[in-house]
Amino acid sequence: MLRTAFKMLLVSIGAATLVSAGPAPTYVASGSIAGPDGGWDYASVDGAAHRLYVAHGNTVLAVDLAHSNTIRLFGAIARAHAVVPIPGKSMLLVTSGHDNSVRLLDTGDGHELAQIAVGNDPDAAFYDPATGHAMVMNAKSGTVSIIDVATRKVIRTITLKPALEFGVLGNNNMLYVNNEDLNEIESANLTTGKIGAAIPLPGCTGPTGLGFDGKTGQLISACANGKAALVSVTSHKMVALLPIGSGPDAVIMDMARRTAIIPNGRDGTLSIIALDAAGGAKVVSTAKSEVGARTGALNPADGMLYLPTAHFSPPATAGARPAAIPGSFHVAVMSRH
Repeated sequence: MLRTAFKMLLVSIGAATLVSAGPAPTYVASGSIAGPDGGWDYASVDGAAHRLYVAHGNTVLAVDLAHSNTIRLFGAIARAHAVVPIPGKSMLLVTSGHDNSVRLLDTGDGHELAQIAVGNDPDAAFYDPATGHAMVMNAKSGTVSIIDVATRKVIRTITLKPALEFGVLGNNNMLYVNNEDLNEIESANLTTGKIGAAIPLPGCTGPTGLGFDGKTGQLISACANGKAALVSVTSHKMVALLPIGSGPDAVIMDMARRTAIIPNGRDGTLSIIALDAAGGAKVVSTAKSEVGARTGALNPADGMLYLPTAHFSPPATAGARPAAIPGSFHVAVMSRH
């Protein structure tokens, strides 16, 4: 995942300034959870189990948030991308990008419950409790595999376009998926399988992270060129471009507090968007996070943010990808203020 944004992770190791306008919400560093070295991708919090999960190289990193942040690793994944807790099932769904499969893991001891073949390069995924189905975005094949978690089978494959990134469920069982290469949002009806028209994102380059606000009927797409695109699902059009930081790869929706948080990995900031701001959603503050923190997860119970990252050495040559310093992987913890 995140071919564009992670390539853009050219370290500008200078402190980002905390910006807050009046009473606008912001975030401050409140802790750090050390972990073993390795790459990282999506993260998620299972609020009922008080656990944080991070797709971490070829494994899943599990953090017990209730008992001293104890850490363990499980699974043997061929490049983990998404890690999705299945509510009430003691089960994780993990996309395995290098062998075109999805793994279902038992959260008790990490053993594999099932391995399900999907499309080429499964990346992002999400679960719909109303149907019991998981939607898996297969980046290179441009397909979406719909999995019935109870039967552990793919029940439908929807063909969109290659370069799929994150997807969300909108109103009326509509699926929306960012297309990183075409700078648009693909759509499909999950009930009928019918493909909808693509939504162009002019001024947005390399959209990756995506969120949906059902109250306003708007999608929020995080773009690699320092913009967030607001899209109305009613008009099927982009309605605004908001300024954010560089190198985002997620849109973290905090519905209880009516905000969207975008972690910007290149410049080490969080862009905080007020969903109900006067005149429409807008960026109301920018907080300092850490360089490399491009994804993350929210604990809805207390609003805490968990951002996997590492420390980086300056690139040896201009334009080169910075290298993580050995022993520096950690999850940055941030609290809302």
